[in-house]
Amino acid sequence: MQAANLKRTALTQRIVLGTLGIAIGAIAGGLQAAPATPAGVPAAGPSFSAEPIDSLCPAAHDASRYTTRYQQNFLTLVQAQEDWLFRTQEDLRTEFGTTAAGYRMLKELRDAFKSKGVELLVVYQPTRGLVNRRKLNPQDYARFDYAKALQSYRATLHKFQQLGLWVPDLTPLTDEQHEQPFYFRGDQHWSPYGAQRTARLVAKEVKRIPAFAEVPRREFVTRKEGIMGKTGTLHNVAGQLCGSSYATQYTDHFSTEPKDEASGDALFGDASTPQITLVGTSHSGKNYNFEGFLQQYIGADVLNVAAPGGGLEGAMLEYLASDEFQQSPPKVLIWEFSPLYSLDQDKVYRQMMALLDNGCEDKPAVLANKTRLRPGRNEVLVNGQQQLLALRSDGYQLDIRFSDPSVKILEATLWYMNGRREKLKLEKTDTVETNGRFAFELRDQQDWAEQNLLALDIQGPAAGSQALTVDAKLCKRSHFASGGKLTAKSEG
Repeated sequence: MQAANLKRTALTQRIVLGTLGIAIGAIAGGLQAAPATPAGVPAAGPSFSAEPIDSLCPAAHDASRYTTRYQQNFLTLVQAQEDWLFRTQEDLRTEFGTTAAGYRMLKELRDAFKSKGVELLVVYQPTRGLVNRRKLNPQDYARFDYAKALQSYRATLHKFQQLGLWVPDLTPLTDEQHEQPFYFRGDQHWSPYGAQRTARLVAKEVKRIPAFAEVPRREFVTRKEGIMGKTGTLHNVAGQLCGSSYATQYTDHFSTEPKDEASGDALFGDASTPQITLVGTSHSGKNYNFEGFLQQYIGADVLNVAAPGGGLEGAMLEYLASDEFQQSPPKVLIWEFSPLYSLDQDKVYRQMMALLDNGCEDKPAVLANKTRLRPGRNEVLVNGQQQLLALRSDGYQLDIRFSDPSVKILEATLWYMNGRREKLKLEKTDTVETNGRFAFELRDQQDWAEQNLLALDIQGPAAGSQALTVDAKLCKRSHFASGGKLTAKSEG
């Protein structure tokens, strides 16, 4: 065969390994045979080029394509190394904390818990960008302002401490280089190893709380129990937008139990209510064993009432309305949540504050009515049917209970004497059990505080729905003491 006459067809191959692909293409439109060379001198081989491949499709980079409420929690996906994905709005945020109003409401909540003998500890998770930024591709790594993000995160923890909250310093978890990563590569949840490392720091903070001296101690042991597979939420959204698929990630699975039960020495378990309660999101779910690691490192029982899918407030509202809290409030309440959630949601705090003292339960009702709801608008409470009362908005709260415990949405309108109104919609997720109850304070912001309540309207069920009755009460709200001297202090 004469080399000079040999022609080869153009060759282009693209091999994608995980999310970092290698593009291998023939150059100059084809490969020509090398010219003759002196004996003993090798001919020059073909030249190849390599470049990273972004396996995300254009739709994943277009915020307008994230159309569902669920997808909008993932704006916008960024491809990283080794099948890692990040969210620009959440994982790569550089601003943390909340507004002045948010800090004010958070302090009022802390003071309310303190007045009931409960110390509130906040677990404010570091973002995936702060912890696993080294998984970003070089251009995104350079673009992400890690120093600014860390400074803002640290300042937020300090601000929480100034409010009197107990706040573990989780900054040592940032910029990690552990063999076992803190977060899953395609999911917003921490891995069991991330939960474990966080629990160590939280336990250290719990032991600083003076009330911890009154908590009964118990020794716990943690063991590996096989492996767990994780199909990531970020990977799922990428699949919805691009039709792509990712391999399941596997990691160790852990379980924790009391040492005496693990050894078989205990005949009967301790039935007393734990003095420490964990209220949180899906991060505190069973898959990651955060509760178990807390028990191991704290050395005490922890009641886990976390509600996966419940958001910032879901688990807290369910717990505050429960007999466990109302009859036996804990010494320490650990509240775990992500910076994803806005901390200045007025409706959230109004519900928490009302339920802290169990709404209108065992309180004299100023206005009350039990009635069957018709489709459309229903006038349920009216001020002045017998006599006109002075019902300042900053002094009262509502407790509304539906006959159907599965009701998860309340749509109501509060009317005031001067014609002003507040349209209120409260929604509970399917994972939170509310027994058809909604309790909340009336608005107390400066421009609402002196408004006098006139009436309450409630939207009824759709036509043809099952009969629905509502029991509504208006009572005086509790004014919690400030909680005395702030006890939570920074170690710094």
